[in-house]
This record gives sequence, C-alpha cells and structure tokens, in this order.
Amino acid sequence: MITKRNFLKSAALSAAIAVSVLSASASWAAEKSLAVTAIVEHPALDAVHKGLVDELAKLGFKEGENLKVQHQTAQGDIPTTVQIASKFVGAEPDVIVGISTPSAQAIIAKAPKEQAVVFTAVTDPVGAKLVSNMEKPGANVTGTSDMSPIKKHLELIKEVVPSAKKVGVLYNPGEANSITLVEMLEREAPGLGLEIVKAGANNSGAVLSSARSLVGKADAIYVPTDNTIVSAFEAVVKVGTDGNLPVFAGDTASVKRGAVAALGFNYYDVGRQTGQIVAKIFNGTNPGDIAVEFPTILELHVNPASAKKMGLTIPASVVSSAKEVIK
Repeated sequence: MITKRNFLKSAALSAAIAVSVLSASASWAAEKSLAVTAIVEHPALDAVHKGLVDELAKLGFKEGENLKVQHQTAQGDIPTTVQIASKFVGAEPDVIVGISTPSAQAIIAKAPKEQAVVFTAVTDPVGAKLVSNMEKPGANVTGTSDMSPIKKHLELIKEVVPSAKKVGVLYNPGEANSITLVEMLEREAPGLGLEIVKAGANNSGAVLSSARSLVGKADAIYVPTDNTIVSAFEAVVKVGTDGNLPVFAGDTASVKRGAVAALGFNYYDVGRQTGQIVAKIFNGTNPGDIAVEFPTILELHVNPASAKKMGLTIPASVVSSAKEVIK
C-alpha cells in the first residue's frame, strides 16, 4: 500500500534524480568547444563564420553559455595557418573548423585521427586531399564545398559583355582551389567562344600589379573564389574603373565592393549549413559518416553603378532577374 509519506519520499527521490540528470546534461553541454580558423578576413569568409556561430546557437550551442569558441585568422600567410593549426590541435577542442582550403589543409596535416575536423568554403575537397570520397569521407573529416558553377559564370560574363572574347583571370597559383577553378575555366571557355588570360598573384600586395597586367589583354576580368585576390578586391575594382575593364566575381559579397555582377552562393547560408554538420558531431555523429555537402541555391547580385564606372550598362533582363541590385 502506497502511503502519503511513501509517495512524498518517492516524489522527492524522482525530483532529485531529474535534477541530477539535468545537471549532468548541462555539464556535458558546457564541455563543448569549437576552434575556427580562416586563411584571411574578407566578407565571404566572415559571413561563413557568422553563419556557423548563429546556426549553432539556433541548435542549442550558444557561445558564452554552453559553447566555447576560439577564432583566429592567418592574415593570408600560409606559415601562420600551420602555427594556428598546431595551437588549435594542442587545445583539443571537440571540433576544429577550417574556413578555406589552406586552413583546412593545415589542420588536417596536424590533427590526430581522433580529432574531429570540419572544412568549409573549400572548392575541391578531393583535389585538395582533404577527403578521398565525398559521399563517405571516412576517418575524422567532413565539411561543405563551395565549388563554383564555372560555366554559368562565363555565361553571365558573355550575357553582360556580348563582345567579350578574352577573360582575364586573377588567381593565386599557390592555392589548390584556385588551380582547380582555373583549369575548369580553361575547359569551359572555348565552348562559349572565350579565351582565358591568366594573371597570378602570390599575395595580396601583388594583386594590383597583376590586375594592371590584364589591361589591353582582356575584355573583362573575372575573380574566382580565391582568398588572396578577394582580400584585395578593391585593387581589382580600381583597375577595372581606370581601364574601362568590367570586373566580375565568383562570390556575391564582392558585388557590394565593386564587382559588376556575381552569380554565387550566400556564404552566410554556407556557414549555417556547416553549423548543422558541427552540431551533428557535437551530438555524437562520427565526422566520417557525414557526406560532404554543397550549397544548392544560387543568387545573382548586380551593381549597375559600378558597371557604369567601368564603361558598361548591364542589360535590363539581367538586372530584373537579380536577387539583389546594389544601389
């Protein structure tokens, strides 16, 4: 027979157990730690970081409450990416996120097999030797790829500048993702009646002179999702403005900075997608069991005012189809 006294004892015991379980759960959540590194600071990569943190907060992992976040950029310096990777691996966080190919490569080279690594904003994960299989990465690594729709980019240039025959491409020959993109450009260009003219820049300080080398050799400039060139994008815009040479970009964030147009992913959404992957790992999923993901939505951004400064009028049909028109 259950007496009132026994019932109260039972209720008190149940409450104590519940508090104990909740405390253990809170303690478990408080242990979550994240280290994030990027090759350089620029709007697209910064948007990835913000999207990552915001999505984690939405999923219950809030910085300052139950999530500790370290964040450091290499300021475009490859040796610094190695130093940051060593530091973060030594700190043993639950997950390390590498934003950009160089940062991800540095982490994976240093990380032991038990360290969970997530890459993001990486063009060619297989080519960069981050994973050997996109569907089944295996081991301790997975992430998101921002492989550009290169053919669509060239088609956009051709639509906006119908007379274009030669497209100048600025890139860093030291970035694996950039080499992949240039190779794709060279494969796709002939089918559209275009020729690719390459200009390399190994660091942001060399971007201006490399851009100037394209004046008189190209009918338009295209800047792929190359972190070195994008970090000095204003220098490219200056050359485009001074030389009446329209500048196109592979990332939409560069349109506000002066590109004529770009068809690309919203990098904030790429960050959110990455946050979902990190949350799965926090909740116990093995990174190697998570397929590498791709953004699925493309946005067209245009900047008519910048185009005018470069001696160009964007066709009304292109402007009307844009997701965002920079005023």
